[in-house]
This record gives sequence, C-alpha cells and structure tokens, in this order.
Amino acid sequence: MDQYILEAPVFNLRSALDAADFGVHRLELCGSFLEGGETPSAGILKVLKEKVQIPIFVMIRPRGGDFCYSKGELEVMKRDIQILGEMGADGFVFGALKPNGEVDKAACKTLLKSAVGKPCTFHRAIDVSKNPLESLEDIVECGFARILTSGTKNSVSEGINTIKQMLEKAGNRIIIMPGGGSEPAHVKELQSFENFKEIHASCKVKVRSENQFTNSEVKFSPDENSFFEHLGIDAAKVQSFLKAFAS
Repeated sequence: MDQYILEAPVFNLRSALDAADFGVHRLELCGSFLEGGETPSAGILKVLKEKVQIPIFVMIRPRGGDFCYSKGELEVMKRDIQILGEMGADGFVFGALKPNGEVDKAACKTLLKSAVGKPCTFHRAIDVSKNPLESLEDIVECGFARILTSGTKNSVSEGINTIKQMLEKAGNRIIIMPGGGSEPAHVKELQSFENFKEIHASCKVKVRSENQFTNSEVKFSPDENSFFEHLGIDAAKVQSFLKAFAS
C-alpha cells in the first residue's frame, strides 16, 4: 500500500477511467461539476465497478447550494446511500449543517448508519461551518473516517495554516484530507505532520470532444467552448503528485 493516497474527483466516465490508468489511488465519483458535485448516476458507478480496481467513493448530495437539508432531501440521501452501496460503492462523501452553521449531527449519524460501516468523508461543508475546529470534534463524534477541507478558504494555498491546525487537532482520530486547488508542493509542506496521509486533487484538464457540429442559435452554457469540451484528467499532474509522495 502506498504511504500516501491521491484521491481525484471525477465527473464523467472517461475521466474516471483515465484517473485509474494514470495512477490515482481512489476516485470521488460526482455528478454536476458546475454545482461543485452532486450524487452521480447509478449507471456510471455500475460501469466503473466493472472496469476499475481502485476504490470508488460516491458523492451524496441531492442538490447544489447550501448544506442545510430538509427531511425529504435527507430521505433521498439515505436511499441513495443504500442503493449505491448495494451497487458496490466503497465509501461515501457527504455533509450536513444546521441553519446556524453547526454540524447537523443527527442527520449525519442517520446517513452514516445507512452506510453500514463503509467509510465516509465529511466534505467541504466544514469550510462553511460556523466554527471549523469545533465542527471537527462533532465530525469525529459522528464517526466519519476523514474530512475533506480547503482550510475554510477558496483553495488549499489560502487555507494551509488552518489545515495545519486541523491536522494538529485531529491527531490520529480522523484523517484530514486537503482538497480544493491542491498542488504537489502542498505535499512537501504537509509531510512534517505524521497524520497527513491523503490529498484530494482534481488534476483536471479540458479535453476536446469528437463533436463537430452545433446550432449557433442554441447555448446550454455561457461558455461557448463547453459544447466541444469535456473535463478530463491531466496525466502529468497526477505524476507530479506521485513524485511528490516519493520525495
């Protein structure tokens, strides 16, 4: 087993297959890149489980926006965990907050119970929580395996000092996984922490589509190039992280 784990978020079949081929250790399977990640389809998980050997953690998020969920939305999340778990998901990624910005421990514990022991990541909802260091304690109490965080900033570079505080506070009780604009240089900066074990990095690149025709009168996105491009994985960026792990 590698000393460090590189997890990559993937939003389509091609990027997921490429990530596995290029050496990524674990996939975070998501839908809707523009919303920051939502629950993906059951079909893509089923196909990937037949084609890749690395673990696949599935995002459980019924919509974009905030992380305060209604009873109905939590029921959807619970059912998605059950269904996708039966289809082979190796773990899940989710988080729920109360309207006041605190971790919704009751909701999280219910969802964790639905995961029936599969490891779960509390995602970047912690970065918009009221008090992230107090939230860390709540997340540990709930029983999550790890926390994905950019250190309460837009990127790991900006939030690196808070990430260091989280690593110190967490100790060996829970994995703190930096993510959000992660770069290979962050690996070296965090290697002094014995409990730094994992990093989350998109390693994304835009890949030209085979499509050659479109209707100039119709736009599905403000980005004129979006109809001819898909999100892919940069093999060179993946290798840069793997080299950083070995240094």
